[in-house]
Amino acid sequence: MGVVNVTPDSFSDGGEHADAASAVEHGRRLLAQGADLLDIGGESTRPGATRPLVAQELDRVVPVIEALAAEGARVSVDTMRAEVARAAVAAGASVVNDVSGGLADPEVLEVVAAHPHVTYVAMHWRAHSERMRDFAVYDEPGGVVEAVRAELAERVAAAQAAGIDDERLVLDPGLGFAKNGDHNWQLLRGLGRVADLGFPLLVGASRKSFLGALLAEGPDGAPRPPREREVGGHAVTAWLAARHPGLWGVRVHDVRGTRDVLAVINRLQEEDPA
Repeated sequence: MGVVNVTPDSFSDGGEHADAASAVEHGRRLLAQGADLLDIGGESTRPGATRPLVAQELDRVVPVIEALAAEGARVSVDTMRAEVARAAVAAGASVVNDVSGGLADPEVLEVVAAHPHVTYVAMHWRAHSERMRDFAVYDEPGGVVEAVRAELAERVAAAQAAGIDDERLVLDPGLGFAKNGDHNWQLLRGLGRVADLGFPLLVGASRKSFLGALLAEGPDGAPRPPREREVGGHAVTAWLAARHPGLWGVRVHDVRGTRDVLAVINRLQEEDPA
């Protein structure tokens, strides 16, 4: 899943593709590099981000989705809003990637349920960007892994109740959302417990701050800048691909590098005909 942020304030590339023409061209580049799916988003979900108006989000994503879908691309819309999801599906999106799992706007589930060809990605989420750090507490037995598993199970039940078939459900553990660095590493190591729910998984580690913190350098120990975290992100992809062959997808900025990683992993996992 290649990331196309049509935003002025995303954490790693905000403003680079903020107009439709630039975003469409970026999507084409990602497709040429091997993306299977383009994730078009018009709202930054970095910690502390302010939400755009609905009209702003619509203006950002709909023209991009229309253009790329018309060219044959498989497109996902990254949104928490039912109105945006509805317009995106009408414009050609076949996946709704909802980072709130239906908590921010429960009507999103009804929108997806009404379109049998649409896949729904439900991510683990506890609060909007400006407050999510306040919810990074996992003191119950089993810690963050069991909490994420249980809370995603609740989102599955809500999606099923809305009429979304199991075959259209994908789960995302929500790395970085209401989670500190240690939580993210624990969650990656314990991802099998989330996979035990029986649904395909999407993982988005690309350029996230827990990688920057791990790779901190210099005399002041400053976190590695987002664009310099790609190798760390590729290491996560390799680790996931080797241990979770049923993984539905990885959400990445560097599609070409990810394809290289997957090609090597797949070759190594082939049985020797001898």
